[in-house]
Amino acid sequence: MLARRALPAVQDALQRQAAVALLGPRQVGKTTLALSIAESSGALYLDLESRSDRDKLSDPALFLRAYEDRLVILDEIHRVPELFQTLRGLIDQGRRHGRRHGRFLVLGSASIDLLRQSGESLAGRIAYVEMGPFDVLEAGTRESEVEKLWLRGGFPDSFLARSDEESLLLRGDFIRTYLERDVPLFGPRIPAETLERLWTMLAHGQGTLLNASRLATSLSVSVPTVVRYIDLLVDLLLVRRLTPFHSNAGKRLVKSPKIYVRDSGIVHALLGIEDRHALAGHPVVGASWEGFVIENLLAAAPQRTQASFYRTSAGAEIDLVLDLPKGGRWVVEIKRSLQAKPEKGFHIASEDLKPAKRFVVHAGSDRYPLGQDLEAIGVRAMAHMLADPYYR
Repeated sequence: MLARRALPAVQDALQRQAAVALLGPRQVGKTTLALSIAESSGALYLDLESRSDRDKLSDPALFLRAYEDRLVILDEIHRVPELFQTLRGLIDQGRRHGRRHGRFLVLGSASIDLLRQSGESLAGRIAYVEMGPFDVLEAGTRESEVEKLWLRGGFPDSFLARSDEESLLLRGDFIRTYLERDVPLFGPRIPAETLERLWTMLAHGQGTLLNASRLATSLSVSVPTVVRYIDLLVDLLLVRRLTPFHSNAGKRLVKSPKIYVRDSGIVHALLGIEDRHALAGHPVVGASWEGFVIENLLAAAPQRTQASFYRTSAGAEIDLVLDLPKGGRWVVEIKRSLQAKPEKGFHIASEDLKPAKRFVVHAGSDRYPLGQDLEAIGVRAMAHMLADPYYR
């Protein structure tokens, strides 16, 4: 089992809040992490996908009140959303008995449902920790493991598979599971074939500006329907909408978001890319690398970091703008090459934004200066910088 950076974050949150929500896509290892916490702390673990465990909660207040002195872990809580109101009463009751933190750890596979439900019932009583697939700080220290992580993606079964072929088959199973089981659970009735076509189209257009009209025409559905489908994929933490940078600089800025399929391994599975050789020759290679770098940097960045991209109609462009919570703006150009030379538009955009630090993230591991406040750096080293407690 690879060590997960979310573990200390969850443990710290349990020391300050009565409830902690661990959010992330299905199959990223949330249950494995929760079971390790249960083993070390003597917590009660309930899997709400199991009928027998759900039956125990036929009278949830009565059952859970008996475990006031223990952490209770509720997995797949989105299956029993009415529990949130019960948890609020139990937390308030426990506070009167001196139990102010470490009461409940809830796990869920979609952000919006948990945020809405818990926001209504548990305001001021819950902390949130997001757990994604493996990132470059978890997958190993060798450069070959970065390439492997990029090809296979960070879902544990896929990354740890015995071969690239087995990994691709596992990712195909993952996609089918979401289309046939999880999407109907979380969202309105959506034809699986239509959603798969949309997901594949987003993979083909990885990192491009959202054009809902073009997608709607290709799918023979309305623009609002396309937007609703993309909203669902975003809520399931499978797709990222990277918003454009907004300022009052008087520039004509792009207003549409960029769309990324968040896991590079899922991108490659949707496009039928089997191995490194096929990836190297595929038109999506540069955009896939860009999305991979963005996801890994955002996974390492401090909470409350504001992420965006910058593009003007005149051609000034920056792939990633990071406004850190302690102040300071970093801008990042992403290159799928060993030659870390930014484009002219990057320099023009830098003059507009006046960042504190500028980076060119390249495909190697060397780190060296390129000019004033401009540095070439590998993705792992950049992630280490963002994960430094100094910036948190």
